[in-house]
Amino acid sequence: MITVTEATATAGALRRLSEAGVSIWLDDLSRRRIESGNLAELIETKHVVGVTTNPSIFQAAIGSGEGYEEQLADLATRGVTVDEAVRMMTTADVRAAADVLRPVYEATGGRDGWVSIEVDPRLAHDTRATVAEARQLAWLVDRPNVMIKIPATKAGLPAITEVIGAGISVNVTLIFSLERYREVMDAYLAGLEKAQAAGLDLSGIHSVASFFVSRVDSEIDKRLTLLGTDEALALKGKAALANARLAYEAYENVFAGDRFTALAGARANTQRPLWASTGVKDPAFRDTLYVEELVAPGTVNTMPEATLNAAADHGAVQGDTVTGGYAQARADLAAVERLGISYDEVVEQLEQEGVAKFEVAWQDLLDAVTKSLDSKGVDGE
Repeated sequence: MITVTEATATAGALRRLSEAGVSIWLDDLSRRRIESGNLAELIETKHVVGVTTNPSIFQAAIGSGEGYEEQLADLATRGVTVDEAVRMMTTADVRAAADVLRPVYEATGGRDGWVSIEVDPRLAHDTRATVAEARQLAWLVDRPNVMIKIPATKAGLPAITEVIGAGISVNVTLIFSLERYREVMDAYLAGLEKAQAAGLDLSGIHSVASFFVSRVDSEIDKRLTLLGTDEALALKGKAALANARLAYEAYENVFAGDRFTALAGARANTQRPLWASTGVKDPAFRDTLYVEELVAPGTVNTMPEATLNAAADHGAVQGDTVTGGYAQARADLAAVERLGISYDEVVEQLEQEGVAKFEVAWQDLLDAVTKSLDSKGVDGE
């Protein structure tokens, strides 16, 4: 049984995180979570003000079949293709979650209350198809508080500009490098300028830039471990935080610049940094590492439920842990480079792997739904 003191402490860690300017989003969604009232409960008790999804999350949710039986039967009866079936189920979940979060969206003036849904990962290297898919998803969900996730590939950059320019809010995903992050911010600003030229209301267009964290440590720490020297081992767990902190520095510089200042006069919103992949993968580190060490105003931290619960249970939130650390962050990344580990090589590899992993998860989802449709006597192809 949780005592009043324990409950207060639990609420306090997440409340302090929110008060420090970090929006807490949940990196998970399923129909069961929505229909059971769990999502509403997390909003009420754990300061959750947004939801992110990705192909892996939907593969886990829909692949289990739980909560989707009736809709699958209806889709099978209609004889839809597997691609249509998957989109009908995923957009239904996102629409329902957006309705649950709509009061948050309205109370925060559109700052929070968002639910994200990703374009088909197989389109990551096709600009025109990504734009078309983004428009279609926005139309299908048909909620003001939906963000369309577009990967930060080379082909994704012009797609971001086009979609923002059309007045559709975007969550840019799979950002690993500082160079690519700067390109993402440039694409966002170009999109705002395009929207402004079209006479759109910039205040209604929002965006976050999902900067991935733990995967950077996983890859670099693996290489540091192989080196095995005291100097190398002392750098484990530092690269991802350094990378993210320098991303925040870039964010501060860009959105304090003249280009955005002109747009801000038309009520444009900044593109907030979102810390993604914040579940700690190395058991040697605190399971709240990427929550406690990436506290900065105007950011989002999207957490898997295990990380959210850990932060609630024993998170140590002590205010801003980012803006004073830029010099150390540069020193840490430089130290990694001096050991022969190429930053550029690592982030390029992580981007390629990130896209590939989502493609695999999407195909697994398609295969699971095909099997379900076939079992009901309908060809899913």
